[in-house]
Amino acid sequence: MKYGVIVAEDELLLQKNLIKKINESPTDFQVVGAAQTGVQALELIEKEVPFLLVTDIRMPVMDGLELIQRAREINPDLDAIIVSGYSEFEYAQTAIHLQVREYLLKPVERKKLEETLLSLQHDYEIKKQDLEKALTSSMTSGTPADVAGLLKKYLTEEFASPVNLNLIAGNLNYSPSHLTRLFQQQYHTTPSKYLIHIRMEKAKQYINTRPDLTIHMVGEAVGYPDPGYFSRIFKKYVGMSPQKYKDLSQIT
Repeated sequence: MKYGVIVAEDELLLQKNLIKKINESPTDFQVVGAAQTGVQALELIEKEVPFLLVTDIRMPVMDGLELIQRAREINPDLDAIIVSGYSEFEYAQTAIHLQVREYLLKPVERKKLEETLLSLQHDYEIKKQDLEKALTSSMTSGTPADVAGLLKKYLTEEFASPVNLNLIAGNLNYSPSHLTRLFQQQYHTTPSKYLIHIRMEKAKQYINTRPDLTIHMVGEAVGYPDPGYFSRIFKKYVGMSPQKYKDLSQIT
């Protein structure tokens, strides 16, 4: 299967060079869209549901670090590679916090880029094998409504695990965008939003019934090992931080 990539780079020559290197790499990664701003990249990410975002840090309107944060609100499974002409510590530190796969300095070396892509592909292939064991064979032979229903069941049951919707789509012989549309037609939401809904409702349940659990422990229990990322998603969904929600639940 092909692994879709979005490239976000405001300098056209560098953008074309990155696209060429990715498409010519000895991997199954393929660029499915390119953007010169973070806003354009977000639109492409929502439309194409890529596996990977390759982004510059400094771009007009929205920098690459903010782009990664906002993109993962759309697609929590999205991997990211940063390319930058800057090696400042604060950039690298934030990239580590965002669990960016690699931080590559410009000019990007073909060998280093290919090594990173090959490593990513290896991880995807392992996850794909695990998914093939977890998903029932009936998912590939049912009607679109059956597939959507079984996907919903899988997300509901496996919410605490690292769920990669792109790999699930590949195992079902659907493109990620097609599977997303199919699910949305059936349930009026996307798989990613449904997964967030399940995780957040479960997190609220843990906080309300298990006061012994720390916020970090709650985040890990619902599939978010990064406490900062869990807090951002929770606050966007509930309207307050998980700690504030916990404090209020203990009062009542």
